Amino acid sequence: MTTAHIIMLVTIAIYLIGMVAIGVYCSKSNETVGDFYLGGRKMGPLVTAMSAEAADMSSWLLMGLPGLAYLAGIAEPAWTAIGLAIGTYVNWLVVAKRIRTYTHEVNAITLPDFFSLRYRDDKNILMAIAAVVIIVFFVPYTASGFAACGKLFSSIFAIDYHVAMIVSAVVIVAYTVTGGFLAASMTDMIQSVVMSIALIVVVMFGVNVAGGFDAVAENANSLMSYLSLTASHVAADNSSTPYGALTIASTLAWGLGYFGMPHILLRFMAIEDREKLKVSRRVATVWVCIAMTVAIIIGVVGNAVTAAGALDFLDGNTSETIIVRIADLMGNYGVLFAIMGGIILSGILSSTMSTADAQLLAASSSISENLLRKFFHVDLSAKASIKIARAAVVGIAVVAVFLARNPDSSVFRIVSFAWAGFGAAFGPVVLLALFWRRSNKQGALAGMITGGAMVFIWKFLIAPMGGLLAIYELLPAFLLALLVNIVVSLATGEPEKAVTDDYDRVMESMYGKK
Repeated sequence: MTTAHIIMLVTIAIYLIGMVAIGVYCSKSNETVGDFYLGGRKMGPLVTAMSAEAADMSSWLLMGLPGLAYLAGIAEPAWTAIGLAIGTYVNWLVVAKRIRTYTHEVNAITLPDFFSLRYRDDKNILMAIAAVVIIVFFVPYTASGFAACGKLFSSIFAIDYHVAMIVSAVVIVAYTVTGGFLAASMTDMIQSVVMSIALIVVVMFGVNVAGGFDAVAENANSLMSYLSLTASHVAADNSSTPYGALTIASTLAWGLGYFGMPHILLRFMAIEDREKLKVSRRVATVWVCIAMTVAIIIGVVGNAVTAAGALDFLDGNTSETIIVRIADLMGNYGVLFAIMGGIILSGILSSTMSTADAQLLAASSSISENLLRKFFHVDLSAKASIKIARAAVVGIAVVAVFLARNPDSSVFRIVSFAWAGFGAAFGPVVLLALFWRRSNKQGALAGMITGGAMVFIWKFLIAPMGGLLAIYELLPAFLLALLVNIVVSLATGEPEKAVTDDYDRVMESMYGKK
């Protein structure tokens, strides 16, 4: 191991110790299970905005998105980013305030909680199904984050992949278990800053190594359809494939996923003052647009760095390590650059950790709060609930570590599938629960099951048929789930008076009218 690598490791170690210290500090604020899962609804607008987007922008921001741009050009990553930018703004604009108000009115501290309380589902069937959906999609999602950490350390420091992955998981679990939601939110805000620094430094250094902006542009223009928004570059033979209107529409559908993301919706539910959400919306939208744009640029710059001979060509899933390779390259330029390389690698860890902690909290709440206490009616004290929640975090992490044992998985593809699962299963239910007074629990249940199942069906049975059917599974699954929810709600009885009274009370609270 070189001196530069030792400096990078020390920088990363200092960062990780700081994250655990925040968890220990925040643990003093956890007196109830509501504190553990929602921080007592005391999050300010800046922490809410930055933690929500850091939780959103997982390792795919610094690994998946640049890797895709590096190999295939800007078409798919650009349309994905555009869809996500629109989705971010609309989610903050139309969902955030209303779900914060509604969950406060009905005293819901998790998303499955909200579904059951919104529809007065006394048997908690909606809650149980939602909890299962969260576990099904979050465990592999979390595993992809652990895998990203393992890839980082094994590719640069020659540390065994499994050892690196497990140590990273232990650190994430440590501050999540001790500090709960408050620790996750505070560390996520810090991690969003570190991620931003990492993105900017990599672009500046990469452009310099590639020979300047003109060299980067010349290289991109020499690759067929590399900068096109209507075709994807094929690196193997410098050819291209069409990126048609239907494919663009399905890629833009990434934005629909926001309406069903439990770890993002939890941030909306936790803000202290709903009137400050406007500030949060502006901060979040600006940060997301800048971060995703720079991430795509890193892929383009990385390809130019390879063309300049500074890096070997990265094929297949190894392209997702482009930012890691650039950080390693920086270590050859002295101590200061080695420290900056360590900060960049900490930024990659940040993107992974900020999402993994949010996912662990959401998944553990599904087990401890929704399944054990609410569905199976296990009587637990406040302290016992927190202990069970922490045990659930550890248990889920163990399963995720087991699933992450394969180092060859694609971070971007795993994230896209889990994103589709939540978007289709929960998105239509959330929107109709918040905006349609006539929706009922039968429609919500049918829509939730349809959305979750259709993601699997389209991904593994329909899309492989090719042609017009080979589109991102979120779009057809979301639309079908929305249709089923509406049709079943209209075909069954109107919601009981207590349900519509709750809805009217929330509308009066927000607008002073029904």
